[in-house]
Amino acid sequence: MKKILMIATGGTIASRAGEDGLAPEMDSSGLLGRVPEICEFCRPDSVQIFNIDSTNITPEHWLKIAATIRENYERYDGFVVCHGTDTMAYTAAVLSYMVQHSPKPIVLTGSQKPIDKEDTDARINLRDSFLYASSDKASDVVIVFQGKVIAGTRAKKIRTKSFNAFDSVDFPELARIRDGKIISYIAAPKRETAEFYSSLNRRVGLISLTPGMDSAILDVYFKYNDAVVLSGYGTGGIPEGEYYGFYDVIEKWENKGKTLVVTTQVQSEGSDMSIYRVGRGLKERFSLLESYDMTYESILAKLMWILGETKNPEKIREMFYKSINYDLIV
Repeated sequence: MKKILMIATGGTIASRAGEDGLAPEMDSSGLLGRVPEICEFCRPDSVQIFNIDSTNITPEHWLKIAATIRENYERYDGFVVCHGTDTMAYTAAVLSYMVQHSPKPIVLTGSQKPIDKEDTDARINLRDSFLYASSDKASDVVIVFQGKVIAGTRAKKIRTKSFNAFDSVDFPELARIRDGKIISYIAAPKRETAEFYSSLNRRVGLISLTPGMDSAILDVYFKYNDAVVLSGYGTGGIPEGEYYGFYDVIEKWENKGKTLVVTTQVQSEGSDMSIYRVGRGLKERFSLLESYDMTYESILAKLMWILGETKNPEKIREMFYKSINYDLIV
């Protein structure tokens, strides 16, 4: 049987109710003890690296998770990362860039209710995750939740309370798990070795436009970040003209070597700045990057990874447009 390492980080799955609400308290051995049936198809092991609400996640926590996977990579056949749902999509995206082309599966999961609740979704999610991590067909970074297997760069939390919390945005689910069986839809060719990275640049900001927004806000974002993701309207429209003054701010910071990525506030179908003048004019004038069908989570994670590796504008562009774990389909 395959050896699977569970990396516990906290989240709702490990929480108990207190006077101030739910907070992570259960450790990794307690979680494993709730799903003894996984020993029928794998040899589980566990490690607790921190125990936090995922709302409190930081890039330092991401580096710790990636380092733990790297340190144990040769000793195990797969990994299950127990994580809070609120920022799970961000962590899955980050790990997709920090551990690329992994022939061994790295599965993230969690729950909407604590594992010690009678009506919890935690036990089935944890069981499914170990099952998928034990599969010969599984590889790379994925989220397993409510029977869905979603590529790590394509997941988004779309419901705050329902068990069916995650969807795959603009890309099919890789597989489904039903009644203990894995139904695979997409199987990526496995690489022989994984590519590990150990640096992230946290100076990446996301700003979402609203009608009438002062361009001074964008100016401040550029001041404190090495890259800014500007979320526009529709297919990627950015207001033009003197009233807004966004073009002047963008020109100022482009000349100082800052990176601009334009995306859309619309969840599905991505950007296409070539359609309208409010998008085409900006893209023709400036050396910006367009996100197309990438999710917010993947854009931010990819920029943190890229800027942790290089400051060269040409290299940044090349790395941004290289598809990794299905993050970009153009």
